[in-house]
Order: sequence, then C-alpha cells, then structure tokens
Amino acid sequence: MAVYSVSEIAKYLKEALERDSHLGDLWISGEVSNFTRSGAGHLYFTIKDAASSLRCVMFRPAQGGELLSNGIAVIAHGRVSFYEARGETQLYVDIVQPEGVGELQLKLEQLKLKLEQEGLFELSRKRHLPAFPRRIGLVTSPTGAVLHDIQNVVQRRYPLAELMLAPTPVQGDGAIDGILEAFQVLNEVEDIDVIIVARGGGSLEELWAFNEESVAHAIFASRAPVVSGIGHETDFTIADMVADHRAPTPSAAAELVVPDGRQLAASIAASFQSLEAEVWRQLSTRIEDLDRMRTRLLGRAPDVSSPRLRIDDLLQEATRHLKGYLELKKERTNSLEMRLSTLSPLGVLDRGYAIVQRGGNQEVVHHVSQVLEDDNLWITVADGVFRASATPSQSKAKKRKVTPEKSKV
Repeated sequence: MAVYSVSEIAKYLKEALERDSHLGDLWISGEVSNFTRSGAGHLYFTIKDAASSLRCVMFRPAQGGELLSNGIAVIAHGRVSFYEARGETQLYVDIVQPEGVGELQLKLEQLKLKLEQEGLFELSRKRHLPAFPRRIGLVTSPTGAVLHDIQNVVQRRYPLAELMLAPTPVQGDGAIDGILEAFQVLNEVEDIDVIIVARGGGSLEELWAFNEESVAHAIFASRAPVVSGIGHETDFTIADMVADHRAPTPSAAAELVVPDGRQLAASIAASFQSLEAEVWRQLSTRIEDLDRMRTRLLGRAPDVSSPRLRIDDLLQEATRHLKGYLELKKERTNSLEMRLSTLSPLGVLDRGYAIVQRGGNQEVVHHVSQVLEDDNLWITVADGVFRASATPSQSKAKKRKVTPEKSKV
C-alpha cells in the first residue's frame, strides 16, 4: 500500500487541475463577497451562487478590478488551480465584467430605501451616549471572542460600569428571533443606559441577520441608545445605519461607550490643579485689594490726637472737681454727725443725766408731782437701766436699797 505525503498530494492536485484544458480557460458568473485589497494592490474575493462558492485572487495589473465590491454580480475569467500552502482550490482571475447586482445585494438596497423613507436613518433622531454609563446592555453571542473582548475593554477602561448580557445567536436560523428577544429583555430593564449590539466579521450571508427589517425596527425602538459593532471596519449593515452610533469593531464599540478611567483621573487631577491655582490667584488678588483699601482708609482717617488730648484734660478737670465736691460733702456730713451726736439723748446721758420712767405706763417723769410713794421707777443711765422705788423726801425711814437691773438697751 502506497503512502503519500501532503505535499505530494497537493502537488498532484495542482498538476491535475492545470492539465485540464477546460479549467485553464473559463468564465464563471456569480456574486462577489468577502472582498479585500492587499497593501500590494492584489484583490481577494469569493464568487458564489445559491449553492456554492469559490475563492478568487486577482493580481494586478488585471482588467476590471475597479468594478469589484461586495454584492456585485460579475462574470470572471481565469484559470482554476490549487494553492498548495493553504490547501485551497481557487480561481486566478485576469478579467472581470459586471453582470448586474446580486440578489442579496438588491434585496439589501431595496430595504435600505424603504427604511430611509420611514425615517430610521434620520440623523436628527440619533441620541447622545451617556458620559458615565452605570449599566450596559450587550446583545451578542455568549460564546466566542466578541464577549471576551468587550468585557476586557470595559474592565480596563471603566470598571464601574456593569455589563448585562442578553445572549443570542448572531447568525443562522435562530439569529433574528434571538436578537429581537434580546432587545425586548433589555428594554424591560429600567436602568440600562446604553446597548451594544455586536458580532465578529463574516460574509454578507453570515451578517444577514443584521440586515433584516425586524431587527432594524427593534434597534430603532430601543429605549436606550444603541451602539453597533458588527463585523470589521469594511462591513456595513442596516443595523449600523439605524443604530445611534456605529463602531468599526466590537472592541471599538466598547471603547466608544465607556470613558477611559486613566484619562478621567488625569483630567480630574489637572482640573484640581487648575482650580487650586485659580483659588490662590483669587485669594492673592483679594488680599491685595484689602491692603489697598486699608491704606486708603488710613489715609482718609481724621486726626483724633487733639480731641483725645482735650478729652484727657476734661477728664482730669472733672476728676478734680468731683474730688473737691466729695470732700466738701464729707465735711458737711461730719459736721452734721457731730451736731446730731451732741443733741442725741445718749450724748446727754453720757454727761451724767438720767431718764426716769414710771413702771406702769412707762411715762417719763418730768416733775416730782408725777411720782407717788412706792411707785416702781425705771432709771435709764448711759450704760443701762435699773429699777427703783419712790419714797417721800421728808421720811425718816431707812432708805430702801436700790438694786440695778441689767440694761435693756
């Protein structure tokens, strides 16, 4: 049993295809998709019909290359060969002639015209994106690189934002219903600030779910602004045209939605420095203004030195007058005090006099005739009061001894 290497089989296929004269000179009609141009100017695309597709390459210079674009139906002339390095059968094209617009492209153009007339592409209805979104809705497949790329961008740039995924297929039979359901779910969430609808690159057929009229209306009716990041930069769908903002890639859509945290921090720091400098400038200006005003006030202040001296003189003079007045009043008071002391009954008693009162009614005795024999008398002298009894002045009886009592004064 013979065993062959991959290179041997690849070489055999190449030679077999190139030996076939029919495959060496033929015309093929079909629709162009996956069109790209290399830096060297070579053209790469796929020509296809409803059932099959064939990779094509067109090296420059070649005739009709300027006509190529996705969705164009063409007739291409060339030879079929086998590209050993990638193991691909492809058509090496040297001539391209237009055949007309392909069926999918025609359908797409017709839908664009209809939706444009309905106002879905109107620039005036495009909404601004929130500067600092708190919750971001995401319509994409839960598997693949797109979700991972968007999560990385949001986490790196603005980790304060929360991603809420509404998972859906993004191509195939269930893609359209899945996208519609995802928008319905996100529209029922009150605090969704913005929605990203995204998927990776692909052919026109693979991206067709985003060219459906129902999907366009779902994006148009979204409560939150919608950013599309579908395919690569050269891919352009109806969803991109209806969305409020279009990004060339899913990662670019995430960068468009969230601010750069590092730039925000730098901007805040710069603003703080600017504010601080302005505060100090304003404060310095106010201090200078106050100094000028104080200087002006001091310059315009009246000379109060003479009035102050006059006030001091008046106070001293008033003090002298007041002291003289008080001395005079003091002398008069002392004189009155001496006079009162002289006239005081206590002063008379000090000179040896006494006050005699009858014990019954405390009547002061002025005359002898007021006193009866054996009357109780109260004698008030300078240092107290004592009791006595009245006796006749001619009586020969022995006088009764009078015993002094403790003063009541």
